[in-house]
Amino acid sequence: MIAVIIVLLAARIGFGGAIHLTEDEAYYRLWAQTPALGYFDHPPMIAWWIWAGVHLAGDSPLGVRLTPILAGVLTTVIIHDTTRIAGGTSIQAQRAGLWFNAMPLVAAGGFLAVPDAAASLFWSLCVWCALRARRGPGLAWWLGVGLAAGLASLSKYSALFLGPGILLWLVSTRTGRSSLRTPGPWLALLVAGCLFGLNVGWNATHHWLTFAKQFGRIAPHHWAIRYLLEFLATEILLINPGLAVFLTLAVFHPRSAAARRTVMPFLLSSLPFVAYLLVHSLHDRIQAHWPAPIYPALAISAALATPPGHPLWIRLRAGVPIIGFGLTAFVGLLVVSTSAGLHLRHDPMEPVKGWPAFAARVDVLRRQVGGGWVGTASYGVAAQLADEAVLTAPVLQINERSRWQGLNPGALAEVSHPGILVDLPRRIDMAALRRCFSDVRPLGPIQRGDSDMRGGVYQVVFLSRPTADVIAKGCDSR
Repeated sequence: MIAVIIVLLAARIGFGGAIHLTEDEAYYRLWAQTPALGYFDHPPMIAWWIWAGVHLAGDSPLGVRLTPILAGVLTTVIIHDTTRIAGGTSIQAQRAGLWFNAMPLVAAGGFLAVPDAAASLFWSLCVWCALRARRGPGLAWWLGVGLAAGLASLSKYSALFLGPGILLWLVSTRTGRSSLRTPGPWLALLVAGCLFGLNVGWNATHHWLTFAKQFGRIAPHHWAIRYLLEFLATEILLINPGLAVFLTLAVFHPRSAAARRTVMPFLLSSLPFVAYLLVHSLHDRIQAHWPAPIYPALAISAALATPPGHPLWIRLRAGVPIIGFGLTAFVGLLVVSTSAGLHLRHDPMEPVKGWPAFAARVDVLRRQVGGGWVGTASYGVAAQLADEAVLTAPVLQINERSRWQGLNPGALAEVSHPGILVDLPRRIDMAALRRCFSDVRPLGPIQRGDSDMRGGVYQVVFLSRPTADVIAKGCDSR
């Protein structure tokens, strides 16, 4: 287990330092430059983590990703110890830690600075503290439950399902029900509520931005079974098909009452969130990474449910890490190959390629037309351009201006002067631009990366003489 952790840590540090930031990571990096208790898309934890990593390792891709990378190590250690506390053997504990890292989503994306890294760590920490609290009287452990749950809720709102999940697990057993007659669980709820209240207070003073963004997805607009099938198929692949077999055994075919009691804390604490995801997938698409916070619990459940002895199960157990790490090695090979000049029809690294040179080209074009600022129609392109020092002009996303409340990018843009808009053609609404500017002239395409990059062709539009307050109100489509 130690050897696996060391190898994975080294690999993630290597990839984390060598690969350019994704659009979302570049956006979160801008959050970290203005620490706050909330932001447009998510609670603040990922920004706090990036702020810490940048101060430790510098303002670089590795600095941005350092804290999430280290969190992966700590999550693995917690998974190992949690499995032992739940009644698993040393082999099962090692298997749970190994299988968690062999989940393709974790194996290939474990170095990314995204909110799921913090949510997974604190969700796991909450369940670990709850199991220790159940082993005997320990008010401190219940306070740990509340602290971890509160920090999880400051990472992703999906952690709000933790409370109902822990309650469901407690009421399922006699000892759990007796613990509800003690102060511990209720103090945990109070601590978690106080921590989450920090973000609630921020939202209350910022027009409930994050709540409107995230909770606005809950209401169904139409029903489509294809989203459910897509969700199930995607998660089987991202969890790991071999691990999914043992997870199915944990859910539907525990070997004994003792085995059932062993896996129940992890299955029941995850059940409310899983139920929500299933219902949501009946009317809208589930993003593949949404279930990531419960991946540690799923890995533990699968490891605890592995039947012993039979050659079929032995071979399948051995195949789980082979599948996960094999897929990761294949992706790594593609990364190395494309970096060495190999051209692929579908390059997985295309979204992070060519940004420094692209920003330099944009800056040259801006100077040629006399533009004083650079606009975009998406937060991702705005964040990537703002991340490049070679671009010497302010960057302004001209729509979704509420997304940038309290952040610096675009604040210095003098839109009374001419500027250029750069983004993918499908994102640019010429009619909206003409409502906001008197002078709107397409300047043609500009390429990011080499000519083989299919998604790297951007449109440039000259903008001048604004007729609306673009910085305050934006220039959104009607």
